[in-house]
Amino acid sequence: MTVFVSAVDAGNFSAAARILGITPSAVSKQISRLEARLGARLLNRSTRRISLTDVGREFYERSQSILSYIHAAERAVGDASDRPRGRLRITASISFGQRQIVPLVPEFVARFPDVRVDVLFSDQLIDMVDEGVNVAVRVSAPADSTLIARRLVPDRRVVCASPEYLRAHGTPTEPGDLSAHNALIYSTVYSDTWRFNGPTGPRGVKVASNFSANSGEAIRDLALGGFGIARLATFLVGPDLKAERLVQVMADWQNPQENVIHESIPAAGWYRPQPVPLSIFWLRR
Repeated sequence: MTVFVSAVDAGNFSAAARILGITPSAVSKQISRLEARLGARLLNRSTRRISLTDVGREFYERSQSILSYIHAAERAVGDASDRPRGRLRITASISFGQRQIVPLVPEFVARFPDVRVDVLFSDQLIDMVDEGVNVAVRVSAPADSTLIARRLVPDRRVVCASPEYLRAHGTPTEPGDLSAHNALIYSTVYSDTWRFNGPTGPRGVKVASNFSANSGEAIRDLALGGFGIARLATFLVGPDLKAERLVQVMADWQNPQENVIHESIPAAGWYRPQPVPLSIFWLRR
């Protein structure tokens, strides 16, 4: 259809061939095949020029209309690729999303004004397809092999307390000391047994606690108030540590590196699990 319209517009096969980047014989063959398929003669041919038959004129006008729609569709796709538009739905944990993602939104929207950002805060893993989520930022590799994962940053956890709490109750130096302290348990991440890797190897200790919550922000607030010792991510308490509102303790005893990344691969392939530090991942469908 494109060759036919180009030939009519150019007035002869040779000119159409130059426009299309093919040979005049290729133009002639394409149009002959088109006429054979339609069972109708579309063009009257002479040695120098071509002219439309009556049925050819009707087919030419309809072809022009169809091709214009195709070109418009292609332009729309190209424009969308050049200028993102539509809704971008992101999910992240409450603490990470509020502290690390929300501050980036104004700059992102200023750069891509046709994109509407919709953030879903949840400390629970959700089904990205069911919730219509495009991107998830999570502290784990995906169990769903249909998702694409990219490691963003390590997720460093520290044990910390306010200076006032430590002055009143002493400073623990190793996991066994925690039994004499009030632990604030972030229940989404930890149980009442805290595990560490340290100078003498792996160690687990059952902590005493009179408060637990599924919110890192709540645990942070109570730690700032001198209510106990917390174990939280540096993305949440980093500014507090820098300002000395909280103090890191037991720096030699780190969060155990237990997470394993499983790379998504074709069914015919194979994989080898790779132990990696606890990390924050960017996931997309």
